[in-house]
Amino acid sequence: MATYLEQSLAKLEEFEGSIPWMYVDTVGKVTVGVGLMLPNAKAAEKLPFVVEGRPATPTEIATEYARVDALPMGRPALFYRASGKPELLKPEIDSLLHTVLLGFELELRTALTGYDAFPDGVKMALLDMAYNLGPAGLLKGYPRMLKAVEAGAWSQAAVACFRHGPHAARNQWTRAMFLENVVGSLKAEGENTLQHIAYGLLGMGAALVERLRR
Repeated sequence: MATYLEQSLAKLEEFEGSIPWMYVDTVGKVTVGVGLMLPNAKAAEKLPFVVEGRPATPTEIATEYARVDALPMGRPALFYRASGKPELLKPEIDSLLHTVLLGFELELRTALTGYDAFPDGVKMALLDMAYNLGPAGLLKGYPRMLKAVEAGAWSQAAVACFRHGPHAARNQWTRAMFLENVVGSLKAEGENTLQHIAYGLLGMGAALVERLRR
């Protein structure tokens, strides 16, 4: 079974797409891979871009960054693609995403009391929000939700997790990750209640048998 980190990787690819060439996102930032923002050409030069099977040179990467950065923002990804330009291979995209997620998780683990004991679905929701908003954006912008998370108040966290920007399906998925733990908790409480009732009935039955014996 896939770990929550592996599931997070797959979900982020679903939400963000996986684009091997540089493009300009809807807020005007040069981006590559699974929504990885490149603040400048130097940041792009650090990535293992290739051109027709060989490593791209820093000059090729910087030139492509400048070309893409000059184009209008928010067009379909294919609009930005040009033949013979630097691209990332799929394994490199996955490796970069995994590295970024591990770094984000370290920040969440440091900032949130009891992070490691959170249900996997809650961790996935938090990682998606951290990737979308940036860890600082999540930790500073959602104090009410994070307080509910630390308290294990999943229904309250579900109410407070809405983000402006992502499409409705992404917000609904995040909410569902919190709410599935509410359902799980209620189910567990129901099973415990039934057990107590059953034990109580068994005890009453045993007492009745003992009375009849007398």
